[in-house]
Amino acid sequence: MTMEEIKDKMEHLKDIFDVVRLVDDRIVCLLAGEPRADRPQEPCECYSFWEKKQPCENCIAYKALQEKGKGSKLEFMDSGVYQVLADYVEVDGRPYVLEMLKKLDENTFLDTYGYEKLMERMELYSEKLYRDALTGTYNRRFYEDEVKNRVESAGVAVIDVDDFKIYNDTYGHHVGDKALVATANVIRRNIRKTDLLIRYGGDEFLLILQKVSRWVLSKKLHQICEKMRETMFSDEVRIPLSVSIGGVLTEKDRIEDAVRRADKMMYYAKKRKNTVIIEGDKELERTEQDESLEAGNIKEQILIADDSEMNRELLSEMFHNDLRILEARNGRECINMLEQYGTGISLVLLDIVMPEVDGFGVLSYMNANRWIDDIPVIMISSETSEAHIRRAYDMGASDYVSRPFDAKVVHRRVSNTLKLYAKQRRLLRLLEKQLYEKEKNNRIMVSILSQIVEFRNGESGLHVIHINLLTSLILERLQEKTDRYGISRQEQELIATASTLHDIGKIAIDEKILNKPGKLTREEFEIMKTHTVIGANMLETVEQYQNEPLIERAHEICRWHHERYDGRGYPDGLKGDEIPISAQVVALADVYDALVSKRVYKPAYSHEKAIEMILNGECGAFNPLLLECLTDIKDQLRKEMQLRSREAYPERADIHALTQAELDDADI
Repeated sequence: MTMEEIKDKMEHLKDIFDVVRLVDDRIVCLLAGEPRADRPQEPCECYSFWEKKQPCENCIAYKALQEKGKGSKLEFMDSGVYQVLADYVEVDGRPYVLEMLKKLDENTFLDTYGYEKLMERMELYSEKLYRDALTGTYNRRFYEDEVKNRVESAGVAVIDVDDFKIYNDTYGHHVGDKALVATANVIRRNIRKTDLLIRYGGDEFLLILQKVSRWVLSKKLHQICEKMRETMFSDEVRIPLSVSIGGVLTEKDRIEDAVRRADKMMYYAKKRKNTVIIEGDKELERTEQDESLEAGNIKEQILIADDSEMNRELLSEMFHNDLRILEARNGRECINMLEQYGTGISLVLLDIVMPEVDGFGVLSYMNANRWIDDIPVIMISSETSEAHIRRAYDMGASDYVSRPFDAKVVHRRVSNTLKLYAKQRRLLRLLEKQLYEKEKNNRIMVSILSQIVEFRNGESGLHVIHINLLTSLILERLQEKTDRYGISRQEQELIATASTLHDIGKIAIDEKILNKPGKLTREEFEIMKTHTVIGANMLETVEQYQNEPLIERAHEICRWHHERYDGRGYPDGLKGDEIPISAQVVALADVYDALVSKRVYKPAYSHEKAIEMILNGECGAFNPLLLECLTDIKDQLRKEMQLRSREAYPERADIHALTQAELDDADI
């Protein structure tokens, strides 16, 4: 890592340890009584915490340096007992030892059992620092600190959950969480204990299979993909899962470089979904052909599945000038070609009566693998009974042609179906692009506002991000509990986005009042209260957008997010449901985050303490229904806050890995 990265890490560790310092290898050797001949032996300020008059015996820093690993011991200094941890690191290519010291409670009696318990606690802290709270896998910090710079031979795969945003947007974040947990569990059940599974991003996992052959890598990844299709992760909505996987085999390369290549393979797999693509596979060549097809550089490809050679020849003759033709003599061959080419096949012309697997069996297989949504099927059969035709349509066939048929009519129907599906694919790509741009713009807006708050108000930039998350979770649960407020999914997203503007009026408050470390005077508090009206007035001046729903909700939130359900809030003393539900929800979210966050005038309370204070009415009166919602989501809220903080500030994941209560309990 770089010197900037290690300094940032050290700043976070200072919240936990009494002393954190970086010692270079020269000083470590000097203090261990083995000075380096190639370096001068002048004193170094980084070791000024205590001055040794003689070489250190059993120097844990020297041991960590020699073994390029980690070490821990108890040391007596200044009549105190310290737990000393030493961690070998390379900074800008040079060897150092990162030392962390924690003074033990002087009343603590450490026998052998106590020492073992202490070590267990330290290991527990390290484990939590590198574990994802939701899935139990390793987290992105573990990858950044311990994995990405490794040079080794391994199979590396990037695994992306298909349609994850749809799960979240359609069914709510709690269903999305279940999808991620189920994905992690399936992967874990199909790998070895020595393999590494890391939650790499929001819906992406990184898998490192150490010392595997290409055949084993391919087998494992396809096995994971297949097991995912068999998984129903939610009893509420019974949704099947699928993943897109990109893999590479690396030979003594940096893991970071291998991940970059695997991510590119995953990009290709994602275009087809429910697919594994490994670098160098023919599957990759076919995917690149698909892109050429979309660009109009090659012909579309259809599959004719019929046990009659004469029928196949007749249909091939009809289309060979316009399309590329694949042929299958029975249902089994048809399925094999679908597995081989996937969405590289633009349409299937399918007979019903065939040996081994009939046409309905092929349709069933396509439904099970969800190919029927992307690959249209036209049945061409001598079976003319109404029952057969109805069954074909019920199983997803796009059209049904009875023999004997008019060749020109069949040609036109095939052409029309291909055009319809091509247009559908273009519209879906356009919609995905629009959704991505909308989501991107929202993230930019939240990020900018976070920086404004952090710069102007001295609060963490996470405050705005947390309010957005809390508002979403409370609204989601509120809608599940009652239809009293009639808040649609679209309205929930609108309010959550508008919540990011709740404190914009603070821009006009004097910084001496805004960031005063002590209690405000009555006059100062009256000035502080004006930020609600100022924020609302600022939005009223944006005349060209006055009728926009986002501005309307933001205006409600800015003006009334400090009102209270019993009428004792400000600025207008509104009571009960006189307060818009948008402002009620943001008010509750704002109070919770203020309690669990460190401010210039107060320390941070634990999650449990904050919930207790709100429910006890110590922070004002809130809608009883919203308090029920907060109680219902309190466990989910704790996890989501940690996850969102890590995504926004991955370099600060160690701070969010443990709550204050957990730190107190661990006694570190």
